[in-house]
Amino acid sequence: MSILCVGSVALDTVKTPFGEVTDKLGGSATYFSVAASFFSPVSLVAVVGEDLDDDLIAPLRDRNIDLSGIERREGKTFRWSGVYNYDLNTRETIETQLNVFQSFDPVIKDEFRSLPYLFLGNIDPDLQHKILDQMDSPRVVVTDTMNYWIEGKRKSLIDLLSRIDILVINDAEARELSGEYNLLSGARWIIERGPGTVIIKKGEHGALMFRGRSYFSAPGFPLDSVFDPTGAGDSFAGGFVGFLAKTDDLSEDNLRRAVIYGSTM
Repeated sequence: MSILCVGSVALDTVKTPFGEVTDKLGGSATYFSVAASFFSPVSLVAVVGEDLDDDLIAPLRDRNIDLSGIERREGKTFRWSGVYNYDLNTRETIETQLNVFQSFDPVIKDEFRSLPYLFLGNIDPDLQHKILDQMDSPRVVVTDTMNYWIEGKRKSLIDLLSRIDILVINDAEARELSGEYNLLSGARWIIERGPGTVIIKKGEHGALMFRGRSYFSAPGFPLDSVFDPTGAGDSFAGGFVGFLAKTDDLSEDNLRRAVIYGSTM
């Protein structure tokens, strides 16, 4: 089964205790699409500026990701810069330049509207609604969000919950959205508002899946060395959705397998 991913393609500048990079390919849609492409065909919808060289998106093309939905506009590409300390679970955002992403208002191509799996990356909930309005009843809708939208577009985001199947967020976001400190209570609060499944990411400690009254915990995949965790959550979502689309099996057992696959990305 094929996946449509709508999100951001960005140029990231990142500094960690182990090194730094400047204006390298990033963005939620980038990380998601690469991870998902190991399992299923992916089409990507995003906007970039004139400054994004074709060579930079070669890794996406090399993964056979359909890039025909990327719109190139006059101006600069969305940029983000941040710094991590030795606790790689936390980071400091130095600068965010929305640039052409500020006016991102995607029109979904006809050939994309019937794709069965839809991933709505971390973008304005109002845009997520508009994208859903253009789709022809996708089989599975998976959505990500962040504290910026929880605080600034709360009503729109809560309304969106009734239109999606799976919400993927981190533990701090789950607490902020639900108002519940306990993650089990928070997940149940979210499920009551629409999505049948909630995935709560816990960084190096793995992920939790809540579905109905049941829950499942998957540990993080251990690594000898971690240099840069940027995009880890998006990569998790890509592995998770990619595996679901490949198997096209929405049983609880298979959703648990998908969480495990996502944790290895």
